[in-house]
Amino acid sequence: MTIEWRYTTHHDLGVLSLAGYLGPDAVHRFTGAVGWVRARGTGPVILDLTELRGWSTGGRLAVAQAAAQLAEEGRHLELAAIPADGNLVPDGTHPPIPVHCDLRTALATHRGPAGEGREWRTDNWAGAGNNADQSHT
Repeated sequence: MTIEWRYTTHHDLGVLSLAGYLGPDAVHRFTGAVGWVRARGTGPVILDLTELRGWSTGGRLAVAQAAAQLAEEGRHLELAAIPADGNLVPDGTHPPIPVHCDLRTALATHRGPAGEGREWRTDNWAGAGNNADQSHT
């Protein structure tokens, strides 16, 4: 089982949304999505886990590693709606990762203008029929 992802730019931040299960088979795809985000965005990244059904220890580690990569670029990672099956507990070698109860709350902490910019997503993302400015992977 793998994940699907969507990356949407907002004013001075990006939202990377995941769907599926972030387990050993999906870590490589997640890492690729983070690379996509790093190349196409600026500012903080909110990792929206609303549609994520769960994550393995390796998946949680991949999230912590993404936070470290973003921190090296002067950016930070925040989480929204973590799966009920476990918290992300960095081991102290990674930057702190703020956790929000949902995406709306996470976005509210960034008081920029409302609206979305560009969107990129995997072909099987559940909202594949919308008219946003899209590129597919």
